[in-house]
Amino acid sequence: MKTLILDNQQIQQKINRLAYQVYEENYTESSLTIAGIAPNGYALAALIAEKLRAISPIQVELVKLTVNKENPLQSEIQSSAGNLAGAESGVVILVDDVLNTGKTMMYGVKYFLEYPLKKMQTLVLIDRDHKLFPIKADFIGLSLSTNLQEHVNVQISETGMAVYLE
Repeated sequence: MKTLILDNQQIQQKINRLAYQVYEENYTESSLTIAGIAPNGYALAALIAEKLRAISPIQVELVKLTVNKENPLQSEIQSSAGNLAGAESGVVILVDDVLNTGKTMMYGVKYFLEYPLKKMQTLVLIDRDHKLFPIKADFIGLSLSTNLQEHVNVQISETGMAVYLE
C-alpha cells in the first residue's frame, strides 16, 4: 500500500521554508557549501541552493557526495568538489532526503571532519526518528512517525516531486 505524504506543491513549500531557515541561521556568512548525499539528497540540495541564491547575497557552492549507503566502509566517499579546500573555515550544510537511523548522515559528517570547518549543519526533508547513531537534523522539512517496517520513498525529478509511505 502506498500513501502520499507530500505532493509537489507541499515539497516546494518545505524547500522554501528550509532555505529561509538556512539563510536566517547563516545570514552573516559570505559563503555556504551545500553538500547533498546522492542521489536524492543531492537533488534536494540543488533545489535548496537554487532558492538560497534567489533570496540571499550569500555565495552558495553545491557539492555532490556519493556514499555507499549499504556498506559505507566498503568504498571511499566521493565528492564532486575534489578536496573541498573552498569549504575550509566555512559553513557546510549536509543534505539528505530521509533521516532514518542516521548511518548515512553520520558517514557524510565523517567525511567533512578532515577539514577545519567553522560550522556544520544538517538538513533533511523527512526525519523518521529511528536513530541508531548520535546525529540530528538542524533543519527538518517534516518529522514523520513511522514503524520500522514502513519505507519512505522520496521522488525528486524534473517532472515533479512526491513523498510516499510504503
